[in-house]
Amino acid sequence: MGQQFKMLKQLQQMQAKMAKIQEDLGQKTVTGTAGGGVVEVLVNGHQKVLAVTVKPEVVDPADVDMLQDLVLAAVNDAMDKARELANREMGAVTAGMGLPPGLMG
Repeated sequence: MGQQFKMLKQLQQMQAKMAKIQEDLGQKTVTGTAGGGVVEVLVNGHQKVLAVTVKPEVVDPADVDMLQDLVLAAVNDAMDKARELANREMGAVTAGMGLPPGLMG
């Protein structure tokens, strides 16, 4: 019974830490880029796009498709980085707990 209580307490502590990390992720940002930095996308840890920056030299009215592709690539890059950030932050809480892979999300 004591072992179960100890495990329950550990899980409650882990849950509280994870809630705090989730809250903190909203304050952290990552930047995705494309075209050597001519397009940048700023995303927070909640995977919300905060800003898109396009350098004037990449804007060519005759080649809108290229600009669209660059924006899409930068958004995908930023989203990948935001997911990696969240996984890294959450993984720090569950490391060493001996939980099966995928149990916490």
